[in-house]
Amino acid sequence: MILHGYFRSSAAYRTRIALNLKGVDYDQHDIDLRTGAQRSEAFLKLNPQGLVPALEVDGTVITQSTAILEWLDETYPEPALMPADAIGRAQVRGMIGLIASDIHPLNNLRVLNALRGTFGADQDQIDAWAGGWMTPGFEALTALTAKQGKGWLHGAAPTLADCYLIPQLYSARRFNVDLRPFPELTAIEDKALAHPAFANAHPDRQPGAD
Repeated sequence: MILHGYFRSSAAYRTRIALNLKGVDYDQHDIDLRTGAQRSEAFLKLNPQGLVPALEVDGTVITQSTAILEWLDETYPEPALMPADAIGRAQVRGMIGLIASDIHPLNNLRVLNALRGTFGADQDQIDAWAGGWMTPGFEALTALTAKQGKGWLHGAAPTLADCYLIPQLYSARRFNVDLRPFPELTAIEDKALAHPAFANAHPDRQPGAD
């Protein structure tokens, strides 16, 4: 199994966390987004969209982190990263969608490059843009976990929602987003980063890290 990713990519980061939680052995192939490696002919053969991550499994390639994580949970059922009940699974998917659809795409590299290149945004404006989308998302997550969480975003054990949360908090710090209003989320982060599966997935520990 080969994970094609980039150390700082939130989507690749969440995939590493899930692989580690499942105890799955995998190799990593660094796709350096800074040099445009994602647009190379070789990588586009793996993922025509030119995005990371892409997971190679026995000659087959799975793209999009949400699809990869759902495949992992179906293929390696222990430990389960989705609740056993249908309502619980729907609630976790709601949290995943909040991060993966409503926060993360608005601060990924393609969008940031467009803000800089097309609209001439400077770093302060980039930070304000990112924070403008992250902050209301974190407010909603805080409200949801107050109802659903028991130490983690949903329930008393890590779920796929936590795999999404931790990389997004990492990204928030890169854009100088104030996380002081979200102690519930940073408490989950502290617990996660003390867990080997999360700690070993951290960007600083990956191939290609600065």
